Amino acid sequence: MTDLVRFGISLEKELSDKFDRLIRGKRYTNRSEAIRNLIREELVKKEWLEDKEVAGAITLIYDHHKRELIGKIVDIQHDFQNIIISTQHIHLDHHNCLELIAIKGNPKEVQKLTDTLKSARGVKHVSLSMSSTGKELI
Repeated sequence: MTDLVRFGISLEKELSDKFDRLIRGKRYTNRSEAIRNLIREELVKKEWLEDKEVAGAITLIYDHHKRELIGKIVDIQHDFQNIIISTQHIHLDHHNCLELIAIKGNPKEVQKLTDTLKSARGVKHVSLSMSSTGKELI
């Protein structure tokens, strides 16, 4: 394990109480782990803003009966094959499918892929889960 650094912080009692309720609700065992995760979240955001190599997942929901939509989605994915590392197709019901697209690459390219998928006629919902390759995180 790496060297640990201990430091104190000052918070208003009300803010401290709210934080404690929040982390209990999220099932953290202590404040330190919750604060470590908050710091990591900010570091991930920084990687995305600084154009570092990032990873993440794009989730999309669409009606597979929508004419020519599947072909359009496949064409889009082929246009971005340099950042797509995996896809998974899931049948939710007779009409709706969920597609998971694992990505790794430049944040601007990832956002462009996400926006392109969002704008495809017949796609019902798209979300981007931004993460890190882990290289910059501790």
